[in-house]
Amino acid sequence: MEIKNTDVLIVGTGASGLFAALHIPRNLRVLMITKGEVKESDSFLAQGGICMLRDEEDYDSFMEDTLKAGHYENRRESVDIMIRSSQGVIRELMGYGVDFAKKDGELDFTREGCHSKPRILFHEDITGEEITSKLLKAVQKLSNVEILEQVTMLDMIEKENTCLGILARTEEGEHLGIQAGYTIFATGGIGGLYQHSTNYPHLTGDALAIAMRHGVELEHIDYIQIHPTTLYSKKPGRRFLISESVRGEGAKLYNAEGERFANEVLPRDVLTAKIREQMEKDGKPFVWLDMTVLGEKVILNHFPHIYERCLEEGYDVTKDWIPVVPAQHYFMGGIHVDRDSKTTMNRLYAVGETSCNGVHGANRLASNSLLESLVFGERAASSIVKNWETENNSAEEFANFLQKTEACVCRQEKDLADTYKQEVLREIERERQAK
Repeated sequence: MEIKNTDVLIVGTGASGLFAALHIPRNLRVLMITKGEVKESDSFLAQGGICMLRDEEDYDSFMEDTLKAGHYENRRESVDIMIRSSQGVIRELMGYGVDFAKKDGELDFTREGCHSKPRILFHEDITGEEITSKLLKAVQKLSNVEILEQVTMLDMIEKENTCLGILARTEEGEHLGIQAGYTIFATGGIGGLYQHSTNYPHLTGDALAIAMRHGVELEHIDYIQIHPTTLYSKKPGRRFLISESVRGEGAKLYNAEGERFANEVLPRDVLTAKIREQMEKDGKPFVWLDMTVLGEKVILNHFPHIYERCLEEGYDVTKDWIPVVPAQHYFMGGIHVDRDSKTTMNRLYAVGETSCNGVHGANRLASNSLLESLVFGERAASSIVKNWETENNSAEEFANFLQKTEACVCRQEKDLADTYKQEVLREIERERQAK
């Protein structure tokens, strides 16, 4: 079995992992692996935008909007860190060439559900793709970073609550050992566990199952957000999200009789419940969303990709109402981390949707996810640099631990992916029952 050695291993190539890689010093070797192709992360799918603190007068309302959406179960310290870091993150993104919308030469801010005022920057309706593609381009220029695609993490190599690296499987089915001074889990969400989700289907929460097996603390893994408006389809596969910003700009929801039945900018969990209640009353698997009220100019300028995708499904949103249905969208829980994205295991960090740093509480506020991922991805890298210690484990010792782990994995590898899925789903249900 091949063994690679690196200073920092990042499992995942979404926004949080890429931003962390950009903040690791160039004299340290970074290895990034991804279960699919490099662009198959949910960061590329984010439509709406990214929040930014407008000015000091905006601080209290930004904080309150986030806490209220999270049912006041947020960690206030983490929310404060995110808000205070937002302007610096936006400046850095613009330095990487991210092209946020402008109006009269100034940044153009929009508003989405549960935001008391406009504070969201965007690029058409593909903000996630714009940000993540520019970060990926910057990372690919770095000589100290190597990216491996189609490499699946199978298990963690651990000694006395210290992460030494991982055991992985390549696209060819060969096992690969990766010894790392520090490891960052940036493996995304859990949409692949659900029949209807806006996530990529290969995002199945493997890191959560592996963390559980090694005694790493999890937090609120039953906090799973359902997005209220995805395009209804009888076709299998990932659901196409109709961004919150569509409703923030004024789109209306109607029941089967063409009547409004809810405030369109309610918190996602509340609006989801309203839609499901209306679907049951109507006896239909969807409700209607009317974007025509926005006008053709707004739709084509602000939401061109939603327009194009709906057109592919036979709906012209400048003229037609479209059927929408709730679907699993985001994971607020995850691997418990502190303010610096450190887990309860030494030398192991977690960032992005894989982690739970308390920013989102019980329900995420629209357009906080990209910001939170970037802020705490950077903090993971900064913490690693600040606390850097050369690992004392020899290659021989790592190889011995790796061999034992491989022997254990081999006995169950055929069903391992399904086993991990079932372990995560059982733990989610156990958490729910405990409450």
